[in-house]
Amino acid sequence: MKTLIFGIITVCVMGLAFWAYNQNYQTQAVLKETESLQRDIARLRERVGVLRAEWAYLNRPDRLRDLADLNFDRLGLFPLGPEQFGDVVDIDFPPLPGDAIVGAVDVRGAQDEVDS
Repeated sequence: MKTLIFGIITVCVMGLAFWAYNQNYQTQAVLKETESLQRDIARLRERVGVLRAEWAYLNRPDRLRDLADLNFDRLGLFPLGPEQFGDVVDIDFPPLPGDAIVGAVDVRGAQDEVDS
């Protein structure tokens, strides 16, 4: 009987060792994948920073002004002036629904009737 119990315990210990061995390798694989993803994220963030810098460089007002001057024949672009902007008071907004009171009702005496 002792031999059977020792045999079962030995098989259980070997099974647990095999399970722990597999878990170790799976954990190492996930850690390597995580490190790879973190490197990719860092590389892509650096790339986004470079692209933002390039965008800011290409959108410099003096550069755009020079390009507009060079391509004036095709584009016909003029610089913006203050006379091109309007005031808010110049805009005709449509009336909001429910602003007009139609069919007013006298409610001054309604409270006295409820109290009675």
